[in-house]
Amino acid sequence: MGYGRVELPTGTRFLVTGSAGFIGSNLVEALLGLGHKVCGLDNYSTGKKENVEELLSNPLYEFIEGDIRDFNVCREACQNIDYVLHQAALGSVPRSMIYPLIYEDNNVKGTSNIMEAARLAGVKRVIYASSSSVYGDSLKLPKAEGDEGNVLSPYALTKKVNEQYGALYTHVYGLECIGLRYFNVFGRRQDPNGAYAAVIPKFLKQLLNNETPIINGDGRQSRDFTYIDNVIEANIKACLAPSEAAGQAFNIAYGSREYLIDIYYDLCRALDRQVNPIFGPDRAGDIKHSNANISNAKQLLGYEPDYDFAKGTVLAIEWYKNNL
Repeated sequence: MGYGRVELPTGTRFLVTGSAGFIGSNLVEALLGLGHKVCGLDNYSTGKKENVEELLSNPLYEFIEGDIRDFNVCREACQNIDYVLHQAALGSVPRSMIYPLIYEDNNVKGTSNIMEAARLAGVKRVIYASSSSVYGDSLKLPKAEGDEGNVLSPYALTKKVNEQYGALYTHVYGLECIGLRYFNVFGRRQDPNGAYAAVIPKFLKQLLNNETPIINGDGRQSRDFTYIDNVIEANIKACLAPSEAAGQAFNIAYGSREYLIDIYYDLCRALDRQVNPIFGPDRAGDIKHSNANISNAKQLLGYEPDYDFAKGTVLAIEWYKNNL
């Protein structure tokens, strides 16, 4: 695995927020596997206890049940921490269109709480989750840092504000912050349930259960799907990137472009299913096409993703077959 090539000093201590979530739990598992000490923070609002239950017996792992909107909780969690990997947030573009103030409270206040707590605790660096949604209505492909358009959803706006806070804390307060703009992450432990579930696990669950999936729009929208292990690599390498990278945000993807309808029928073939989907309305706030230029991440973070879409899909299918 790519992140295994990264060497961090023995005894390095990490805080992973959103540690019971999809990305957070995978980060915790990887860091523990590399022999590092990890403190996890989650309030279980979207994370799942089953994602962390097996990790709790590891002597290198400490878990705090708490909310990033509570500054005192953030201060406690940041004590004696070297690096913060901040993944806690409310996801889902369409849900943010319905509950904008809840997203502001969680994603903006929660992130600024973490950055301020990290500054006061003397944390070396904060790596925080941003999103490809910050590109908004920009039609340029592939999407490159500096070519952002107008954001199209409250969720995207919260991520844009997070990036501005990251730059502010870097340049004004001296706390090095690096943002990672995730492009459609998928893989083990991603929740397939609910109205706002990500498309790959949702398709897999429905096909495995012999249900007929619904595709929003015409299926010709494209995405740069990014396997979870690429994201783990990016987070760890960002911790050791040169200070020149601090205050910036980087595209984290594989750098490919997949069309949703093609993905759907690829999954059907992989699962030996012959089910034509139902086409529904477009989702409000969604970006039509998404494809990343990852040259900046390669140059400044040393990011070299090992898992293309095909390789990641095989692993994801295997995991869901065994866990659904």
